[in-house]
Amino acid sequence: MSNPLYNGVIANNLAEMYRLAAERYGDLPVFASRVRSGVFKPISYNDLYETGLRLGTALIEIGVKQRDHVAILSDNCVEWNMVDYGTLMVGAADVPRGTDVTNQEIEYIINHSDSEVVFVENKRLLDRMITLMPQMEKVRHLVLMDRKAEAPQGILSLQTLIERGRSLREEGDRQVEDRMERIAPDDLFTLIYTSGTTGTPKGVMLTHANMASQVKFLPFLLESNDRVLSILPVWHSYERVFQMIAVSNGCCTYFTSLRSLTDDLKTVKPTMMASAPRLWENLYLRILKNVQDSHWIRRGLFKVAYFCSRMVKGSLFFLQGKKIDLKGRNAVASSGLAVLHALRVLLFLPPYVALNAVVIEKLRQIVGGSFKGTVSGGGALQPHVDEFFNYIGICVQEGYGLTETAPVIAVRTLRRLVIGTVGPLYEETELRIMDLNTGEILFPNTSNPGEGRGLKGEVHVKGPQVMKGYFKNEDATSRVLKDGWLNTGDIGIYTYNDCLKIVGRSKDTIVLLNGENLEPIPIEAKLCESPLIDQCMIVGQDQKQLGALVVPSLEGFANQGFSKESVAALAEDSEAHDRIVKEAKRLISNENGFKTFEHIHGIALLPKPFEVGEEMTNTFKIKRHVVDEKYGDLIGWIFS
Repeated sequence: MSNPLYNGVIANNLAEMYRLAAERYGDLPVFASRVRSGVFKPISYNDLYETGLRLGTALIEIGVKQRDHVAILSDNCVEWNMVDYGTLMVGAADVPRGTDVTNQEIEYIINHSDSEVVFVENKRLLDRMITLMPQMEKVRHLVLMDRKAEAPQGILSLQTLIERGRSLREEGDRQVEDRMERIAPDDLFTLIYTSGTTGTPKGVMLTHANMASQVKFLPFLLESNDRVLSILPVWHSYERVFQMIAVSNGCCTYFTSLRSLTDDLKTVKPTMMASAPRLWENLYLRILKNVQDSHWIRRGLFKVAYFCSRMVKGSLFFLQGKKIDLKGRNAVASSGLAVLHALRVLLFLPPYVALNAVVIEKLRQIVGGSFKGTVSGGGALQPHVDEFFNYIGICVQEGYGLTETAPVIAVRTLRRLVIGTVGPLYEETELRIMDLNTGEILFPNTSNPGEGRGLKGEVHVKGPQVMKGYFKNEDATSRVLKDGWLNTGDIGIYTYNDCLKIVGRSKDTIVLLNGENLEPIPIEAKLCESPLIDQCMIVGQDQKQLGALVVPSLEGFANQGFSKESVAALAEDSEAHDRIVKEAKRLISNENGFKTFEHIHGIALLPKPFEVGEEMTNTFKIKRHVVDEKYGDLIGWIFS
């Protein structure tokens, strides 16, 4: 199916897309590195493509074969894209990871992926790799990417490989072009290892066809004069698909960081960017603080301006069908509400127009003044933050997906910007909402197509973006992928205005607001080592930090002199709470091997133990969705 909004190059594989983009966009800038404040150094489509050909030629000479795996340990930089181009052009797949990777992760990922060539961004990471080499027998070549650093003896440099490739091509070597022609849509373009902080990472196999579908079905228009700001890790599938989309449409991507973001927004004046919820929450808090610190007249003007904006924009959203509908309003109710919202627009429009120019326009300048919008992913936006930016005219289009889906499953569009949802499904994506207890399909209801919306269940998806599977892990693949349907492990609702709303997770993995993924079971197991803790469940999905619901041990506290007669009485005891908080800090610490974002920052004591048939399965596993629902108020208190 053709996409009327897509005006970029169309290709069957990514190497072909790079070639066509170079032919179409030529000397336009494709990527730009920050040199210093206010100054970016660009590289053109032609130059990057030619660099990719040269590097690819050299990779063939050192033995990289079609469908091999090449590891890249690097953060965002133009050199990353040079290595990506060269790797994909020879028909190999890259295995990317950021520089914050641990030694244990390096050893496992490099060995498990069978990578024989490893690119490292800087000298510091190279030194770590050299010490790990005795544990990585398959690695034949280490390549230092930093062109300013001198590679030690026995280590290749990126620049040396590019120069060698240039010489070979001047002598007539055209093996890269031959390799490009043999790349099949079902070949892997990347092998991304999930970032679980404990347990064994799983290698997600994504194909050229997976990524090509994401680019082809882009639901909003990008043009070659658009400027994209890149802040998220490029090895994450979300940032990567954004870069592929930018390349396909002739845009320039500018690399920034959290430290320089404010400055770079003013310099680049981006029109589009991929973002994470934490960025918008921090920006929201900064705006509120600036308002709070300002003169009382400015504070008053801001409050009135935002109130009018909420009234006008909120009503316009309803009139345009952009208000979330979970119950299915009938025609009479919708008509009555439409009249009320129309009247509200008429009432608040005059002060909104006046204050928009004086107050709200200044807020929009904080993102550079040319902003068309952003797609926020990697976690849920807080509702008040979501509403704030969309109501002041900074378009935040929340999306949803997984590494396993390359990654986009659904995303808001300008026409379907329904706050509280992740928007309509991506083109050619199928959805099923499954009952968590019975396995019954709740939506779509084949016997009655009018039913199924508004019902909560587990989200299963099928489409061209779904991964090939987990590398060398058939058991894990079969657990989540059946007959082409991927079990996302998320709980969702399909709304009456045809959008997807994500309300929780049925599987264990917790994703914090900053995008960090973690497994709660090892943390829970460690906490339960305390004699004071009988049972516990870690919470924190889409929050800044973790919390814990804890069932205190009546016996354990009795041994410490507490004379309480029930768990409920212990739960009300402030000293018992303080002791468990102290235990959590002692057990879940850096000294015990837990990362900072795995630390517990809030605890609530439960009045009764988890029981089989209620909060636990017959095999004593916690039904997390049941606990989330039953103790929702307590969880809210932890994060309030």
